[in-house]
Formats: sequence, structure tokens, C-alpha cells
Amino acid sequence: MSFNRRPISSKGLKRLNEEMDRLIRVERPSVIKEIEIALGHGDLSENAEYTYAKEKQALIETRIRDLQDRISSSEVIDISNRPTPDRVVFGVHVTIQDLDSDETKNYQLLGQDEADIANGIISVDSPVGKALIGREVGDVVEVRAPNGVRECEIIDIK
Repeated sequence: MSFNRRPISSKGLKRLNEEMDRLIRVERPSVIKEIEIALGHGDLSENAEYTYAKEKQALIETRIRDLQDRISSSEVIDISNRPTPDRVVFGVHVTIQDLDSDETKNYQLLGQDEADIANGIISVDSPVGKALIGREVGDVVEVRAPNGVRECEIIDIK
């Protein structure tokens, strides 16, 4: 378990809590019933249903422990009522332009547990997030990514 605080929005923390609640109240009891039914089928050495249910139970319990660790180390950062910042900070929407390709991208910077690149949400701990934090509109930043170093200009912060 890590003692590092993990930044997260209240909405992100709510999603983690809802997932854990679903696993504890719905998935765990369901898999216990599956195990009970499979036990009724007799010989466990050749009982595929039992083996599958036990593996599923192990995955559920592992995910519950992971969520408990993530939730306990989370630090909620309120992003609902803050004025538009002049610098890139947690929770903002930022528009950047890749100076090599002229491609414009819009991102929201949130915590690791909320990152969803398909929806334009990146982690403040990602290479792009780290490069943008603390910067202002007009700044040119170098993003060190797995595919090389890219230069981007910050176009807008909301």
C-alpha cells in the first residue's frame, strides 16, 4: 500500500465508491451463490463451474482490495467552484496545439483513476499532464512521450 496521496475529483471518488459498493453488495454474493451451486455438482476435481467461480471470486476480492487502497489514499480536490485559472492546474480543460503536426487537442487534467484518453481526460501524472501543470496560455512545452519529444503550445485554459 502506498502512502502517496492520489488527487481525484469528487465525481471520480464517487465512481470508485459506487464500483466498490456494487462489488461488495452484488458481485460478491452472486459469486458465492455460484460456488454453492457448483459444490452441489459433486467432484471438485472435474468441476469447471466451481473452478471458474473460485477464479471469479479471487478477481472480485482483488479488485475490492485495490479499490479500498485507492479510496483510502485519495485526496479530493474540489474543482466545482473555482474561478478560471490563469495556469494549468488539476481539473482544468486545456487546449494545446502540437507544433510539429499542427494538430489541436483538448484535455481535462484529472487523477490517475479518472484518466480516459478516449474522452479527452488525462492524468496529471501522465507525460502530457506533467508537462502542462503550472504553465500558462502561450507557453510552449516539451512533452516527453514514448514516441519521442513533442513541442506543444497552450492555446486555452478553461
